[in-house]
Amino acid sequence: MHHGPLARIILACGLAIATTTATINAQYSLTVNRDRLVNAQNEPQNWLIMNGDYNSIRYSKLTQINRENVGGLRMAWALALGGMQDTGRNGPESEVNPLIDNGFMYTTDGWGTVYKIDARNPNYGDFVWIADPGVDHEGNTSRSRGIALWEDRVINNLPDGRVISIDRDTGEIVWDVEVAGTNEFGRRERFLTAPLVADGKVLVHNGAGDGGTRGWVAALDVNTGQELWRFYVVPEPGQPGSETWKDDHNAWKTGGGGIWQTGSYDPETNLYIVGTGNPFPGYDAEFRPGDNLYTNAAIALDISTGELAWHFQYTPNDSWDYDEVGVHMLYDINIDGRLRKVVSHYGRNGFFYTLDRTDGSFIKGAKYVNDLNWTAGLDPVSGMPLEYDPNLDVQIYNPEARALRADRDEMKRTCPTWHGGVA
Repeated sequence: MHHGPLARIILACGLAIATTTATINAQYSLTVNRDRLVNAQNEPQNWLIMNGDYNSIRYSKLTQINRENVGGLRMAWALALGGMQDTGRNGPESEVNPLIDNGFMYTTDGWGTVYKIDARNPNYGDFVWIADPGVDHEGNTSRSRGIALWEDRVINNLPDGRVISIDRDTGEIVWDVEVAGTNEFGRRERFLTAPLVADGKVLVHNGAGDGGTRGWVAALDVNTGQELWRFYVVPEPGQPGSETWKDDHNAWKTGGGGIWQTGSYDPETNLYIVGTGNPFPGYDAEFRPGDNLYTNAAIALDISTGELAWHFQYTPNDSWDYDEVGVHMLYDINIDGRLRKVVSHYGRNGFFYTLDRTDGSFIKGAKYVNDLNWTAGLDPVSGMPLEYDPNLDVQIYNPEARALRADRDEMKRTCPTWHGGVA
């Protein structure tokens, strides 16, 4: 996993933010309930979820800003947030889509301090409250990727492993629980996503797969913070999928599969669909022979129980850092005269995938990058790389692009790289 810092310390509001919310002059009283979140796309003046809605389409129906006038946008006002101090070599990292609810903005700085801002005036913004959870800057990393709203609560997961619930109106912390910790080797688990609240449960994720921990999704009771279930991306011996870790030295214990982007929720099936990261170590497939489930995959979890409903692995036995945590979009589409409920994903491995979101079965896939050489293509039935051999412990794929231990003195070119993109 490689991703550079996106430092957003000054919160700038474009001209359209306030002018497109003319309907918010009435007294603000609505809570962010389940119905509003399920139908978030019908409130284009608001942005209630990190990815816009549960489907993670990230599309806004607003039309005031368009191709013709976007070049003329100018800053209307700005508020300086905290979080600048003691940030280390990377600087403060606040990689956040601010949430908007009827003219009030909720955001956070890299240290997890949450800000409620009255953004209803087109000329200036005012802090309503600032909730500082007191994260120790020593030994923690300044990074935040967003927050969540539910009823009258604001939910945030913090750099020190805690999850907090804040009263939306007063800024008081209602509950505060420690969820992420360290494994038996002293390796830290970390939150690198925005939480998602669905069906009364706060979904949080361990994203530190590249630090030698196992990725996981945990569900907390939104009212109390009590942990209800936890699903580990890398199974322990005896669990389904553990047979795909064929080493003799317990590679699963540090197996990776971190989750560092928020997933999608299907209220109809009550499934949470999220992408998982690469196995660890990332570039040594022979250290961890086997397909290394459930890394590099889309997984669908039953929100009620945390049980795995289905999975689809994009690149078994990866050695190119092709983690697939990117957005998984949910929508319905007509395919061959039949309306299908699908989940689609632009893979880091260079292919665009369309899966049936009810069972994870492969529908179709196509290359979307200009240069791709690690495989000759996808099997049209299974969606697996054409060279994939289930009888091999270490996959070969295209040997000209696959660097194994015997190739350590040979330079090989692989496309796409972990940088992604279409080049």
